[in-house]
Amino acid sequence: MRGVYLVTDRGLCRNRPLQDVVLQAVQGGVAYVQLREKELSTRDFVEEAVAVKKILAPHQVPLIINDRMDVALAAGADGIHLGQEDMPYATARRLMGEKAIIGLSVETWADVEAAEALAVAYIGVSPVFATPTKTDTKEPWGLEGLKKIKSFSRHPLVAIGGINETNARSVVAAGADCLAVVSAICSADDPAEATRKILHVIQR
Repeated sequence: MRGVYLVTDRGLCRNRPLQDVVLQAVQGGVAYVQLREKELSTRDFVEEAVAVKKILAPHQVPLIINDRMDVALAAGADGIHLGQEDMPYATARRLMGEKAIIGLSVETWADVEAAEALAVAYIGVSPVFATPTKTDTKEPWGLEGLKKIKSFSRHPLVAIGGINETNARSVVAAGADCLAVVSAICSADDPAEATRKILHVIQR
């Protein structure tokens, strides 16, 4: 896991079609796209996932679905991201298969320890900084928390929560292998350019 990981939020796309924002982010160099939908019906979510997968396929960018195993399977997604309240990892692996990308959010130190026993593709350190897009999470980890997890965990770390061009470098320096970005791309005037800027910061 390396690079910029887009987590979508249609409410932050400023009335632009979500698929347009995704395409621009991919053109800017996004490495992974996670579709996160809390309000859509199952039918609409599946239709959107299929459409986004078509956008991503020519660029070899994996499609990861947040939470919803039914949508991930129906759309033929490349992976699923699980929260601590979601389906257990072992069940998700059995349903998705050995090649699927399965990520897991960690919000407490107990979560980090438990993840060591799981063959997840990455753990999502959530949130690194306080952010309005993650309202149902525990206290932010901060850079020190991220460093502590890096020194302990065998898994790649995807950092999420309040990450943007101004703090991206410090988050990578603290141990993040991949940066998950929501509003800094979805709400940007130019999502492609916003992606390029964050990518440039972390590749420097």
